[in-house]
Amino acid sequence: MNSKYTGCWTALVTPFNGNMRVNWEQLEKNVGFQVEQKVSGILPMGSTGESATVTHEEHSQIIEKVNEYAGKKTKVLAGTGSNSTEEAIYETQKAVEAGVDACLLVDCYYNKPSSMELRKEYYEVILKKFPKMDFIAYAIPGRSVTVLMPEDMALLRSECKNFVGVKEATGDFERMQRTRQLLGKDFSIISGDDPNTFRMMTDPKIGSSGVISVISNITPGAIEEYTQMILKGKVEEARKIDSALQPLFNVVGVKTTEKVKLPSGETAEVVQKVPNPVPVKTMMNALGMQTGLCKQPLGRLSKQGIETVRNALRQVWKNYPKALEPIEGYYDVNIEEKLGDDKNWKNLSY
Repeated sequence: MNSKYTGCWTALVTPFNGNMRVNWEQLEKNVGFQVEQKVSGILPMGSTGESATVTHEEHSQIIEKVNEYAGKKTKVLAGTGSNSTEEAIYETQKAVEAGVDACLLVDCYYNKPSSMELRKEYYEVILKKFPKMDFIAYAIPGRSVTVLMPEDMALLRSECKNFVGVKEATGDFERMQRTRQLLGKDFSIISGDDPNTFRMMTDPKIGSSGVISVISNITPGAIEEYTQMILKGKVEEARKIDSALQPLFNVVGVKTTEKVKLPSGETAEVVQKVPNPVPVKTMMNALGMQTGLCKQPLGRLSKQGIETVRNALRQVWKNYPKALEPIEGYYDVNIEEKLGDDKNWKNLSY
């Protein structure tokens, strides 16, 4: 694995104020929390940061400001990908000018080019234009539909040595093993799914170097600690932390079955799948970390969804309070009160 890309990298949420503009003061505070907790790196403008709905100007400025706030105390991986190669080049140029450590390129969503087209018309074009910048591919077909295949990653790596890793959010462990087989030990495979990190890091056929985490917005120190434990061979100690954090890992996205009354008067059940970052921003708001709402078309959890994430926090607070305790000191809140006060949760749901 590439030793530069190990440990916990937090996929930062973007806090908004009441008029849905970036809350820069809160963003700086949240970056400071990550730095204080000594995470290995932070990722502005991933899907968790709502890169799809911020303006182009905000996108570039968020990356620039996060890099400034981090002050070289932790690494910065900038999300600069797009479904337009031209747009990705523009955002990458801005990130290069800002002085970030590396760039993350998501596979092209919506127009869904083939793996070969992704390699030839997207990755190769961008990587060759910025030969001094490290790049990590972002494989997340659940959002992008298309995905860069391991064979094309191997071909890309042979042409562009600045292709240093992949953020794996496919959930396909055989694919990950194939990636390791084809790209060798010095290529970084980074978990893009909190629930899969332990398995990916402890499977010698995958050898993941760490995680780009959503839940580390809330528990950065605990996730950094357990990823470093695995890298040092302390697997059983790390397993205990992973197990304690699973309730939170399992609510990155929230699925509920809601009863609705139709215009006809008939009652129906509808499955609602609420994606990241709605649950994590809901939890952060409830804990006093003040991220604001998500930009439309993302919205809020249902009341049932609120109870799901609230119970997850309660479980972690009961069984592994160490993970959440840093929030109390940094944000000056009382977690027991935040979890117990119904009024604190009331306005966070539909």
